[in-house]
Order: sequence, then C-alpha cells, then structure tokens
Amino acid sequence: MPSTPLTPAATPDRTPAVTADDLEEAVRLTLDTLRAAAATEADWERTAGSLEWTCRETVEHLSDDLFAYAVQLGPRQPPLTGEVPYSYASRRPGGPANAVHADPAAGSAGLLQVLEASGALLVAMVRTTPAEVRAYHVFGVSDPAGFAAMGLVETLVHTHDVAGGLGLDWSPPAALCARALARLFPEAPTDTDPWQTLLWATGRAELAGHPRRTKWRWSGAPR
Repeated sequence: MPSTPLTPAATPDRTPAVTADDLEEAVRLTLDTLRAAAATEADWERTAGSLEWTCRETVEHLSDDLFAYAVQLGPRQPPLTGEVPYSYASRRPGGPANAVHADPAAGSAGLLQVLEASGALLVAMVRTTPAEVRAYHVFGVSDPAGFAAMGLVETLVHTHDVAGGLGLDWSPPAALCARALARLFPEAPTDTDPWQTLLWATGRAELAGHPRRTKWRWSGAPR
C-alpha cells in the first residue's frame, strides 16, 4: 500500500479535519493522566463513571477500539461490509467483548502499555493510509481521517469515564473536541463549550437548551 500521508482537509464549517497528530496527542494526554493514578496504586476495579465496566475493563476496551480501527485499514483491500474477523470475547458476563486483553499479571503499568501500543498502531495506520481508502465501520464506511476521529472520540470520552472512577481531573483541549465534533457529530451545536458538547453528544452530560441523549451514534461518512 502506498504511504501517502493525510493532509488536513477542512470540514464544511471550515474546522480542520482530524489528523494522526490529533489522535497521538489525545493518547499521550490520556497516558499522562492515567499514569498518575497508576503511580498511586489506585483501585482500577472501581466502576468507570456511568459505565457498568471497571476502570481496568474500560481501558482494555479503549485499547481494543484503537486496535480494531487500525486493523480495518490494514488489508490491501479493506473490508467494506464487515469487520476484520478477529475473535472477540468477554472475560466476565457484562464485561466488554474484546480481541485485545491485557495480561492481569502486568498490573496497571502493563495495562497502560497495551493502550499506548494500540494507540500507536492506529496513529501509524492513519498516517500511512491514502486518503481515498475506505473501510467498514458499523456506523458507516469511513476513511482514514474518519477512523482517526473515531479513535479520538473513544480516547477522550473513555478517559472521562475512567477519570471519574479514579477521581482524576480530565479536561482535554477544546480544539481536539471541536475537530472530533465537526467530523463525527455535524448536528451538534457549535456555540457551546466543545468538551461539554462532546460529552453531551455521547450521552454523558447535560447541555443547556438541548435534551439529554439516551441514544446516540456518530456519522463516519467521509466529508
């Protein structure tokens, strides 16, 4: 596959497209935040925010998301009608069904190394996959910039979930949130705080003047 880096196009509202650099920054900020908890021996078996998963399970799920998006772009002919058929399994009833599982014996440091590695895989695939490539996602066939945006949203909101469970502060850069919203949630208001709006768009927060979402999905279609 040719290695043609993506150039940031603009979304219809002129917000720059999400890039591999954006995703790399988000993963780095997440790791910086969560490693602070790992250093204090936090209880990773606490529930992650409003989810039914533990903080450990949620980090594993995020690692799995980033991995899954990377492999969709990997084949010479990426799939357009389904996912690359890795085997997904949950380690307990009600837990996330993942293809990626961290070795529990590696502790929280190993868990975060798995996250870092999965993030690096998606960053590399977005950087090296030609912009015209398309691949399947359940919310619509998308392009590399779309998968970068999906990985960005997963990283930002699941870090919010884990931070809530571990009692950590987490407030990502507004510019990252705005670019993710413009790409995946074009119906979202643009005159509100981008981070609060992203939490609202993913059913995690109230937003003044807008009903709280109980169901949501993004639009991955290329812009």
